[in-house]
Amino acid sequence: MFRAFWEWYNRHYLLNLVVSTTIFLFQLIHLYWLSGYVLNRLWGWHLLVIPETNPLYAIPDYLEFPTLVSVSLLYVNQLRLGFSWRPLFYLILLNTQYIHIFWITDELVVRAFTERTVFGWDSALAWVAIAIDYLEVPVILDTLRQVWKARRAILAKIRAALSPDLAPAAD
Repeated sequence: MFRAFWEWYNRHYLLNLVVSTTIFLFQLIHLYWLSGYVLNRLWGWHLLVIPETNPLYAIPDYLEFPTLVSVSLLYVNQLRLGFSWRPLFYLILLNTQYIHIFWITDELVVRAFTERTVFGWDSALAWVAIAIDYLEVPVILDTLRQVWKARRAILAKIRAALSPDLAPAAD
């Protein structure tokens, strides 16, 4: 059963890579929203151009689990094809998000940052949650790097799908 899945996955690897990276990029909306709270707390800067209550900020929350699963599969597949520390490192960074999702939620971060306490457990946990959220940045950059490296193959697939006449000749 797993062999059939991985065969399918590798046949459609470029599609999986592009879709995973695309939905992963929505996490940048969440990081922008979070940065608004951080910068306001630290220096009183109001970074959020879009109001905090805008439903746009909810999109990354709805996509968080599909993102974690799809991007984790990218790295599990890389490890499956041959061990390397790089995919293992990114897989660990990525999956620390579950701590944030199930234990230290965004609600706690908002509450800790809207209450002006000097120090408390909520504030300390909020900073842990923020650190965990920003652990996604290197993983986002790595998935973008992978798309960049595969860009010629991706463009060839797109050209072939749009018009067989534009596809490169088969060797």
